[in-house]
Amino acid sequence: MEFENNFLIKKKAAWISLVIGIFMFVFKIVAFLITDSTAIFSDAAESVVHVVATAMALYSIYLSAKPADEDHLYGHGNIEYFSAGVEGFLIILAAVTIIYSSAKDLIYGVETSSLDVGTLIIAAASVINLLLGLYLINKGKKTNSLILIADGKHVLTDSITSFGVVFGLLIVLITDIKIFDPIVAIFVAANILFTGYKLVRESIGGLMHETDKEMLMLISDKLKSIKKEYWIDIHHLRFWKSGEKVFIDFHLILPFYLTVKESHLEEEYIEKNLLEILPNSGVRIHMDYCKPEVCKFCNYTCDKRSEEFKINFEWNEKRFLGDPVYSIPHD
Repeated sequence: MEFENNFLIKKKAAWISLVIGIFMFVFKIVAFLITDSTAIFSDAAESVVHVVATAMALYSIYLSAKPADEDHLYGHGNIEYFSAGVEGFLIILAAVTIIYSSAKDLIYGVETSSLDVGTLIIAAASVINLLLGLYLINKGKKTNSLILIADGKHVLTDSITSFGVVFGLLIVLITDIKIFDPIVAIFVAANILFTGYKLVRESIGGLMHETDKEMLMLISDKLKSIKKEYWIDIHHLRFWKSGEKVFIDFHLILPFYLTVKESHLEEEYIEKNLLEILPNSGVRIHMDYCKPEVCKFCNYTCDKRSEEFKINFEWNEKRFLGDPVYSIPHD
């Protein structure tokens, strides 16, 4: 039910973004045709990217909602990283186009007209995009959607771009120094480049399963808080995100005399607790039984010991990611 609700929220937000993006593009093109301003052209180029990227994001939302199948055993969620990467690349491409056009105007001169009308149009567009960007980021965080968050950040960048253009055009109107127009456009392009880089970087990190430090701490803190006395060691913790879903797996060392049923109940208990913090996660735990060499690391009261407890160790994220505690050299 929650998955369906999130899908509906994401789909609605993406459609709203696409429709508003098309209208914003039309408004900015009209403003450019009226003024022939390089700064306004830079803003319109940003909107072209927004429309293309949002259309792709909408497709990605539909695709990522498809269940896992024989060809995609972990589902289709990674399309979100690909979509965000393409959006970042398009943003960078738009920035390069703006810089080229602005440099040409700086060399050959600038001719503009009706800047007052164009400034009003861009000012209105910047306010609309500001509200849209905040809305998309809010819905993206609510549904844990990288697509909507990326689109929202892009729209906010578009809004900041527009505010910068408005500021530059006001300077031109006040001073009548038209060279400020392409200079403002270059500053706008630099900001766009940085946003595009961040999106591409985040996309590559996701596709390469780069460790999410915040999620690692979240999982580790939960495991530490629910630890039972006879849980000896957790190691080889791995997790990765695909769309809304987080896949988690690790090894847990338990006393060797527990039955299969008892071990399975431990797994259910852990899964239930992890689902509280990551509702749409998939948890797989490999149960290891304790060996004689584990006894010196275990302070659980037990009559099956081959050696007394000697070495205390801390349960933390570094320990969880590493090898079994008994394979680590200790003084």
